[in-house]
Amino acid sequence: MTKKPEEWLEQVSPAPKTRGVLKLFLGYAPGVGKTYSMLSEAIRRHSRGEDVVIGVVETHGRKAIEELSSQIETVPRRKIEYRGTVFEEMDIDAILARKPQVALVDELAHTNIPGSRHRKRYEDVQDLLAANIDVISTLNIQHIESIAPQVHAITGIHVRETVPDWVPLTAGETVMVDLTPEALQNRMKRGDVYLSQKIEQALKHFFRRGNLIALRELALRQVAEQVDRSLEHYMEAEDIRKNWAVRERIAVCVSSNPRAQYLIARAARMARRLDSELYVVHVKDDADESPTRQKTLEANVQFARNLGAQVVQLEDGDVAEAVDQFVRDRHITQVIFGRSAVRGWRKWLYISAVYKFLRESPEVDIHVVTQEND
Repeated sequence: MTKKPEEWLEQVSPAPKTRGVLKLFLGYAPGVGKTYSMLSEAIRRHSRGEDVVIGVVETHGRKAIEELSSQIETVPRRKIEYRGTVFEEMDIDAILARKPQVALVDELAHTNIPGSRHRKRYEDVQDLLAANIDVISTLNIQHIESIAPQVHAITGIHVRETVPDWVPLTAGETVMVDLTPEALQNRMKRGDVYLSQKIEQALKHFFRRGNLIALRELALRQVAEQVDRSLEHYMEAEDIRKNWAVRERIAVCVSSNPRAQYLIARAARMARRLDSELYVVHVKDDADESPTRQKTLEANVQFARNLGAQVVQLEDGDVAEAVDQFVRDRHITQVIFGRSAVRGWRKWLYISAVYKFLRESPEVDIHVVTQEND
């Protein structure tokens, strides 16, 4: 039966968008340029005909931010009285009534004044996204909940306003707004970030060079993890079985034999040199049930964790097949086996499993490490 033109058009037309998309500008400290980048993108979108409004932008008295903000329509904030003082918060109801295509929402981790619709600003953003409004927002790395304790350990500053880890992960796009620590300190000294009376104190405390280097590293790792996750989702969606070695992942296969710690140590040194993820893989075996084997296996696992490895225990079964499936699932790029981990007839079983893996494995680099016998 011949289809009508309308039916063909309906078939090839993309499904209508039912939820807004979050775009996040991520930085490692105040002053790197997140809000400026957000406003610059908003102006570009507006020039292309998109309906863009400012839900909330914090200028902090910065002239450049004020000048850019003046070029975009702003939805007036809601005034809320709390304990005798009047505060201004983003008016989520007014934005929903206005129904723009895109809303700018600065400082995602902000805590709203009591009397607001939600306690946290990221919850307001969820309402906008549910209403099919795209949101462009900003966030500093120290405000991610699981990272805040690390920031406290580095800087000595307790971060009070945080967002749950799942919030930045929902962003359809994350842009790292980067600036070298030296350049950021120069911006501070010029008065581009804080008022003059706060500059000297800030440079001696939070904005010390060592702090900024560490915070920048945390932000870069956060973005790298999100990019890595996006790549994995793409490969799964496209059914790409071949490993794309854009990031090294090392897996070392160990038994409950105490000699396995030598393999783990070798793998850990290799992982550090390559700045790669390290997995220690153990396939369960009947021989591991004895109390002695259980004790040495637990020692091997603890040793691996002490070296920063992720320990993975695979169920009983064919060793070669189990490791092969793990390598494919986790996109492992290098696998390490030990040559003399066992003796006697078990040695031949082990070698047979290694050779089977060599025959059937995906495209990975394989290392067979010789271990000295006792």
